[in-house]
Amino acid sequence: MAAGLERDGRKFHIVTPLLESMALSKAAGTKVYMKLENVQPTGSFKIRGIGYFCQEAAKKGCKHFVCSTGGSAGFATAYTAKKLGIPATIIVPMSTSQVTVRKLEEHGAEVEVFGKVWDDAYVKALTLAKTDGWVSVHPFDHPLIWKGHASIVRELKDSLGCRPGAIVLAVGGGGLLAGVVAGLQEAGWQDVPIIAVETKGADSFNAAVRAGRLVTLPDITSVAKCLGAKTVSARALQCASECQVISQLVEDMEAVQAVEQFLDDERLLVQPACGASLALLYTGCIQQLQREGHLNRDLDSIVLIVCGGSSIQMAGLQALKTQLGMK
Repeated sequence: MAAGLERDGRKFHIVTPLLESMALSKAAGTKVYMKLENVQPTGSFKIRGIGYFCQEAAKKGCKHFVCSTGGSAGFATAYTAKKLGIPATIIVPMSTSQVTVRKLEEHGAEVEVFGKVWDDAYVKALTLAKTDGWVSVHPFDHPLIWKGHASIVRELKDSLGCRPGAIVLAVGGGGLLAGVVAGLQEAGWQDVPIIAVETKGADSFNAAVRAGRLVTLPDITSVAKCLGAKTVSARALQCASECQVISQLVEDMEAVQAVEQFLDDERLLVQPACGASLALLYTGCIQQLQREGHLNRDLDSIVLIVCGGSSIQMAGLQALKTQLGMK
């Protein structure tokens, strides 16, 4: 099956819709287009890069995939592995919900719970990957994964026909950021600003940018667990020197409020990691960045990458609101 796949794994991911949002445009003060990665077969953009990585590994004789993840990367690995007819083991940290564990098992994967945060699960995955024929699928840090994610920008170029004024995305370990930068470089759009958003408590990229070097957080305290890499990838930090990457932080409560507002506005339920980038628009940060000179005052359009909603349900949203003391 692998031999017949296209060069960017297109047998696994779909070309996602690019839709204008009236509500987000009003909030941001300029036209906002939503790149709806939440409608991918596995619920997030991760299927682009991981689908491509697994496709290439299958060509080289992989007999078993192992992936450490808090959710979205695991769904992408399990889905792709099933399509390729290759077993998959997903290692999840203890912070992962039972709903996510059950959904991963329904995708046909074997699931093992290990460690407090993703970094712990990753060490376990690397140990298992020493088994002959097993391949570790990193959730965000591999050139093939970035190459797969770059397909987002190719689709944007086809849909828009001209470069957007800015791209807003959430950053966790940095895979999406690295993929978008690769896509912008391929398209000749290196001058398009990227606004990379994290929640406080999962802000390893912001810490690295401020320090000018990789920084390991002592712990992940944010509710946006899909952003929970204690150390961002080296490539993500490098991207900040190659393109205009503006690092921004939002509060957990702002991210969760944005998830709820987005559900009302667009009838789409996304996870708090995606809520972080939504919160940037809803809270007026775009206008603040324009006032401060970081963005053009005559910004004609923004593309918001709606990165995913594979690990959220209404009960989970209500639990997060309760945890944060929200009504």
